[in-house]
Amino acid sequence: MSPPPPPVRSRRYGWIAALCLAVLGALLPAGAASAASGPVQGGRLDWGVKASFQSYVTGPIAQGSYTLTGGAATVGASQFRFHSAAGTYDAGTGAFSAAFSGGVRFVGHRDDSGAYELDMTISGPTVRISGGGGTLYVDVTSKAKGTGAVTTSRQVPFASLSLGGIDMTGGGTAVTLNNLPATLTAEGAASFAGYYTAGTPLDPVSLSADITAVDPEPTRTPTPTPTPKASDSAAEGAEGAASGQRIQDGAVDWGVRRTYREYVTGDIAQGEWTLSSGAQDGGALFRFPGGEGTYTDGELKAEFTGEVRFTGEHGLDLRLSGFHLTVADGKGTLHAQVNGAAQSVSLVTFTAAAEDLKPENGLVALTEAPAKLTETGAKAFGGMYQKGTDMDPVSLAIALTEDARLPALPDLGGSATPTPQPSQPSTPDDKATPATEPVAADQDGNGFPTLPVTLTAALLLLAAAALAYVTRRRRTRTAAAAATTPPAPTDEN
Repeated sequence: MSPPPPPVRSRRYGWIAALCLAVLGALLPAGAASAASGPVQGGRLDWGVKASFQSYVTGPIAQGSYTLTGGAATVGASQFRFHSAAGTYDAGTGAFSAAFSGGVRFVGHRDDSGAYELDMTISGPTVRISGGGGTLYVDVTSKAKGTGAVTTSRQVPFASLSLGGIDMTGGGTAVTLNNLPATLTAEGAASFAGYYTAGTPLDPVSLSADITAVDPEPTRTPTPTPTPKASDSAAEGAEGAASGQRIQDGAVDWGVRRTYREYVTGDIAQGEWTLSSGAQDGGALFRFPGGEGTYTDGELKAEFTGEVRFTGEHGLDLRLSGFHLTVADGKGTLHAQVNGAAQSVSLVTFTAAAEDLKPENGLVALTEAPAKLTETGAKAFGGMYQKGTDMDPVSLAIALTEDARLPALPDLGGSATPTPQPSQPSTPDDKATPATEPVAADQDGNGFPTLPVTLTAALLLLAAAALAYVTRRRRTRTAAAAATTPPAPTDEN
């Protein structure tokens, strides 16, 4: 009996390849095979520009400061937070573009006339990523050293961003990039008023942006238009004539005080703030919504919902709730209950001229009115600040008609939780090293590079198992053939 023919290698390897392809098709997400673009809507970017520059501006030489504009906030020890990302993301190519809102102005070296020799504003950062590289663009207004000439440049390619081999493809509902190394470009150096040369390391950039799925055929249900009732209109008119126009909705936005927030979350207090009862976090401010009350020709009485509580070391515990606001004779006052007290106290006052509170399209709005701490407000802060101290500005929005819409809060994206950032060196020639490697993540926080590695490992294991299975079958057939074949003669026989 002749032995069976040897197995055909082409069939064996073809079977293994088919199995691998089948497993690959089962494991690979459907979206990766047909990745499509999606809009970026909501998110934030954290960046300190350059830690040593901040130290220089606020230090004993420049004796300057910085101010935030456009809803920008601070987070951590030396980071600025820019908000409301808008742009596009292509999961197939990994191309990403997101523009953020807000800005920061640095001033220093004040002369005898009160003008600043150092005056630079950075705003509107935009991150664009394609082909494995990234660039940070910003709007810059700066005063040149020596000449004092002021220039304004839009969307300057300010810094090159290193992705460290991150694979931006793959899709997901969010893109998160942490501590991307940033290097000053030649264009950025020119707009930096000559303080640094091209190639200088800047603070790393971190961002998070929400990706909205595209609905190919969005369905819209028409909203029925309510028919006003004559009796209701007459009643409201009579009420308005007697006691002012009733407020339909309203909100007051106030950040308390930027340096107080930084103190709470800083190295001394090591604390935090929490919001409840409907209060909302707008990054650089807190929103207290649900406005109810009356408005009459520039005068206002309104109550709002929401609570903010600051806690930390050394007995720090300050709770502000029950906010209400009054405007009369061109002066506004914000009141609140302190630590649950039954009676509210005035916290800050601000200017609110009647001409600034004229309704427009059913909306009364006051934006960033400078606010001063009152005497009772100073007591609420335990004497940390004196009466008359500048506090964060107050913004107010009152809807007098049902179709009027309140201004949107800064959009911080899916999560507003501040991410701790590494401490940065403060020497002029510092070279910041990120504490962690950059990571591009989907909604579940999984790095984009994880998927290819996992699939490769799975396929290798399956291929090895398939090869072992075929090898065992071959050995079994060989053994069976040997059992039916007469043994060869030996010297013992």
